[in-house]
Amino acid sequence: MADQVTMEVDFTHRFASGVQVRASLVQDVAPGSMLVLFGPSGAGKTTILRALAGLFEPDQGRIGLDGAVWFESSSGRFVSPQGRAVGYVAQNAALFPHLTVRKNIEYGLHGAADQRRLRTDHLVELIGLCGLESRYPRQLSGGQAQRVALARALAPAPRLLLLDEPFGALDATTRRALRSELRTVLRDTRTSAILVTHDRLEAMAMGDLMAVMVEGVIRQVGPVADVFKRPGDSAVARSLGVETVLPAIVGDVNDGLVTLRIGSGTLTAVAEAAGKTGDNVFACIRAEDVVVSGQPSAGGSARNHLTGRVIAIEPEGAVDRITIECGFELVAAITRQSREELGLGPGSTVGAAIKATAIHVVPKV
Repeated sequence: MADQVTMEVDFTHRFASGVQVRASLVQDVAPGSMLVLFGPSGAGKTTILRALAGLFEPDQGRIGLDGAVWFESSSGRFVSPQGRAVGYVAQNAALFPHLTVRKNIEYGLHGAADQRRLRTDHLVELIGLCGLESRYPRQLSGGQAQRVALARALAPAPRLLLLDEPFGALDATTRRALRSELRTVLRDTRTSAILVTHDRLEAMAMGDLMAVMVEGVIRQVGPVADVFKRPGDSAVARSLGVETVLPAIVGDVNDGLVTLRIGSGTLTAVAEAAGKTGDNVFACIRAEDVVVSGQPSAGGSARNHLTGRVIAIEPEGAVDRITIECGFELVAAITRQSREELGLGPGSTVGAAIKATAIHVVPKV
């Protein structure tokens, strides 16, 4: 695919359960790049993907690609999945059990037999399926089955590839390998893709662009690194895994810095989006940006030096997440070895340092 695709999604759909999805997004996706639909389970990500694929008809709105209208409630237009030229890969590979790997890949192809064979041979090599062509799905591992599902989706050279948590059922090692392979395949085939995931690491590893969904609404869209660094509001920050999201009141604003009143304490942050004195905002702080020491210290380059008491420790492999009460609750990440060397446990007095640039301020909405 030589050109970028322009996706238009603007629809509302209410399910029988009462859950409503309101999707509004016009976005260019460059060839070989990926847009990640990110958010917690139940946010509406899969609903958008299924609507794009034509697997259901929304209540109202409009969906299209590159000017072609696939769905429009006002005119009654609805293009079937077969007419949309998109590929779809779900978490379950959903291969035809009675067909071999080769026949599964060829299923959506048309034209002369030799052309179908050449296309399938190319994908078998590209996706890493050589030697498996005659096997049946029951003879494949989970990772192999997902490779076949991906090859089948790519076989007709779709305008857009839709991926609904395709690695969710795989073990961590296979997941990492397939992520890397998929990125290479997308670049090689210059295929634009949309990936649904609630996994932060997967979003950062796979995505070029990100659309964050919270409670059925797309809340923020932008380059992945920008969205993670500067979440647009507190709901987006929480969905992105920002451990500390604190309601605050803007105090003094001077020389590009702002003082934030939080509980019985204060913090100094960069005043990029702080508003004016008296405004209600949220201060967002990632745990890895909090430097913990065994005793209070005013040294170093950080502007914020706090003294607090450890009230909880949550082990996460080699890293421990420590909740510190310092006029407000602050979560910090520290290696288990460092925590043990510092002798920190519940009730320990600790120092916490945070750079002003590490505190992201978002308006209260």
